[in-house]
Amino acid sequence: MNYQAYDYFTRGTYIMHEGFSLLNDITNHPSNLFAHTIPGRITRATLETAMRLTQRYEKLGFNIDEIKINNKRVKVKEEIAISKPFCEVIHFNRMGVKDDHKVLLVAPLSGHFATLLKGTVEALLPDHEIYVTDWTDAREVPLDEGPFTFDCYVSYLIDFMEQLGPNTHLMAICQPTVQALIATAVLAERKSEAVPKTLTLMAGPIDCSKNPTRVNEFSQKHPMSWFKNVAIMTVPNGYPGEGRQVYPGFMQLGGFISMNQQAHMKKYQNFFQNLVFGEEEDADRFRAFYDEYLAVLDIPAEFYLETIERVFKNNDIARGAITYQGNPVNFDAIDNTPLLTVEGADDDICGLGQTEAAQQICKSVPKNMRKHHVQQGAGHYGIFSGSKFRQSVRPLITDFIHKYE
Repeated sequence: MNYQAYDYFTRGTYIMHEGFSLLNDITNHPSNLFAHTIPGRITRATLETAMRLTQRYEKLGFNIDEIKINNKRVKVKEEIAISKPFCEVIHFNRMGVKDDHKVLLVAPLSGHFATLLKGTVEALLPDHEIYVTDWTDAREVPLDEGPFTFDCYVSYLIDFMEQLGPNTHLMAICQPTVQALIATAVLAERKSEAVPKTLTLMAGPIDCSKNPTRVNEFSQKHPMSWFKNVAIMTVPNGYPGEGRQVYPGFMQLGGFISMNQQAHMKKYQNFFQNLVFGEEEDADRFRAFYDEYLAVLDIPAEFYLETIERVFKNNDIARGAITYQGNPVNFDAIDNTPLLTVEGADDDICGLGQTEAAQQICKSVPKNMRKHHVQQGAGHYGIFSGSKFRQSVRPLITDFIHKYE
């Protein structure tokens, strides 16, 4: 199925979605006594499940309006601090709070929007001034803006750090741990004032030879020609980026779901049962998760293909072969940036040891300025969201950052 055919298909299913939605509104109208019967609840559950299966999921907002600091409510204003064609840096301005402990949180460019990190941002905001990379859906970027390559990603991070200024902490989750590490090395070698105050790398593929997962095995199994011919498509007519080569978000999402297909099917079954038995709190949690999880973006083809080749196939960082703008990256230049690496014991996307490898790569950093943490009971998403992140990982990160203020 090419992108144009997929686009026609999803537009068609959305018409079905609107029909299911209308029937659901009629069936569940407060004056409809049928809605309060068991057959009525089954009908409602069937219609809402059908609505969700035919819905086109769009990007959600962060919608963080206020937080609590020392039991006081503080208003939060979302502002665009830096704007580039492929990314905006969003600043969560805590109104009336001094701008200190600046943290640039680098969200992955791997299919989901940066809003997947909403829980991460909310947990960090009471103690830090947060800036987040909000990557643009490639289908929304006109062709005349040019390509976006692996090196472009690194250049963006370097520019962001330089614009945010000295004493900014850098924190990367999943895929961008690679680019964050490279950007830190480049800034350190330049002796820039924008070298990160601290560097936190979480669940990222620094050395893919350590405990390979299905993601690593999949990238090794298929030749680059397969990725170019099967994974890359052209943005169809009707979008600002029409004609741009991309790795479509729907293909990335299909890969995510196929890895845990039974688990997703079970969640949908539970959702159906929750609706039938009136367990609205559980149903709301399901809606909130999948409204975000099923909203995906397209990735520029050149960035995707270079990442597959340089990170997952060639393992360039671990082999000491990574380059930036044609020059070898000197990780020995990182000698005064405290390093924290965090992994999940149950991570099935980024295996144990893959992120910890940064500790050996940054061997010029004194040992007393390096820390590694394995979070027991946490999978990939549990490293940056959920109860284990809030209770164990977030306090660890905050303590590490405050130690070097």
